[in-house]
Amino acid sequence: MTTTYLDLIHRGAGYYPDRTALVFGDQSLTFGETQSLSNRLAHALIERNVRRGDRVALLLNNGLYSVPVDFACVKAGVNRVPLNARLSLDEHRKMLEETGCALLLYGEDLAERAAQLCDAVSGLRAHGIGSAAGGGEDLLRACAALSDSKPAVPVAGDDVILTLFTSGTTGTLKASQHTQASYAAVCKNVLMNLLAVEQDDAMLHAASLIHASGVFVLPFWLRGARTVIMPAFDPDAFLTLIEKQRITTVNLVPTMLQMLLGHPRFATTDVSRLRQVIYGASPMPRPVIEQAMALWGREKFWQYYGQTECPLTLAVLRPEDHTEALLGACGKPSVEVEIRLVDDAGNDVAEGEAGEIAVRAPSMMAGYHNAPELNREMFMDGGWLRTRDVGRFDDNGFLHLKDRTSDMIITGGYNVYPREVEDVLSAHPAVAECAVIGRKDPQWVEAVTAVVVLKAGAWAEEDELIRFVADKVASYKKPRSVIFTDGIAKTAVGKLNRKALRDQFA
Repeated sequence: MTTTYLDLIHRGAGYYPDRTALVFGDQSLTFGETQSLSNRLAHALIERNVRRGDRVALLLNNGLYSVPVDFACVKAGVNRVPLNARLSLDEHRKMLEETGCALLLYGEDLAERAAQLCDAVSGLRAHGIGSAAGGGEDLLRACAALSDSKPAVPVAGDDVILTLFTSGTTGTLKASQHTQASYAAVCKNVLMNLLAVEQDDAMLHAASLIHASGVFVLPFWLRGARTVIMPAFDPDAFLTLIEKQRITTVNLVPTMLQMLLGHPRFATTDVSRLRQVIYGASPMPRPVIEQAMALWGREKFWQYYGQTECPLTLAVLRPEDHTEALLGACGKPSVEVEIRLVDDAGNDVAEGEAGEIAVRAPSMMAGYHNAPELNREMFMDGGWLRTRDVGRFDDNGFLHLKDRTSDMIITGGYNVYPREVEDVLSAHPAVAECAVIGRKDPQWVEAVTAVVVLKAGAWAEEDELIRFVADKVASYKKPRSVIFTDGIAKTAVGKLNRKALRDQFA
């Protein structure tokens, strides 16, 4: 029998109906209340002619109703298409048109954007969650009188229930499709490899729930533990909630941890109940993780490596492996994940050599939406999926990520992986943040170029930074020039957006 996402939602709700499941500010919902509300919302969707397999766009910031709405869509059998609220009107319009969504569910604070989208996209209907200002009805109000029984919508393991646009930096619009079975497998993957959730645990969510942070909700739901939600990341509020809500687990991207380290209360916040500081999404600068471990303890830090196409953990670096030699590693492959390193033709590279990471796992996507050519390019014989990441295994079986194939710089016939140079440059005492890109050059084809943000009150000359890198890596890897800037472009989930930087400084 195939376990589905819907199965796991119902199991968690039945185990602990009276325990607190969700906390948002001074509001909360029990497991039973969340189950009842999501059932009623599902009935409201069905009454409005939403059918199994329909694609429904979600325009919701983090809030108390993020999880009930998500669960309602799964119970109604629909295919959710989350829209990151930080994107532009034109980006949202393209996503809706690409996926053919006929219905948009929006949060109260995004009513204006919902109205704009209804004007911009022909045939689009909208309903609010706590508001009707953006068009349609307020489904929270409308569902109050409906049954809280489980909707009688049949599901199958291969039903697509999530179409998620990736934060990739290639400039190509692409959306990963996950099924009832693959999303359930994501939950198992997290519980087997990353989390050991106990009933009195609580996880604090400051990152958007539509991406990696949301993956952690279901494992906590199954164990009767709390999900504490912030509207957005704020370092002061984050540290306060760690103490107030007795938080045991947090998930951070590097930019968040850097901001926390700069807060005066980082070293004095009571983190005695905090067992796991999970980080991923993009490589963590070595000086940042070293300082954080020194203050909060190495035993708390867990790194995961994964992709939207195959979440969440392809490999995990456990606390005991956060050593000097392994801080740059992704970790060891997850229990149920197979990993190969291949060349351009899909053949295995020689042992010890770098190659493109190819994966096979139950949590893998079904494919990209409406992209047959891309699917043929990314899927290999035998069910293997290319990641476009370049990696290498060391003698002890740890996977080391070199870089994205699209980010690799070819200069004077040599391959340069930006991350290697960034790791060196970020250790300079005056550097707050940096990114390395290639710019067209008549002599070298591409010139290694560093984009640098200096720390407040600090100063460094271009020549000084170039010498700093040249002392630690091969000469061809050093930057040919340094661009000083006030900020570095990032994707919607906090990754360095090297494509945007290449375009900006072309």
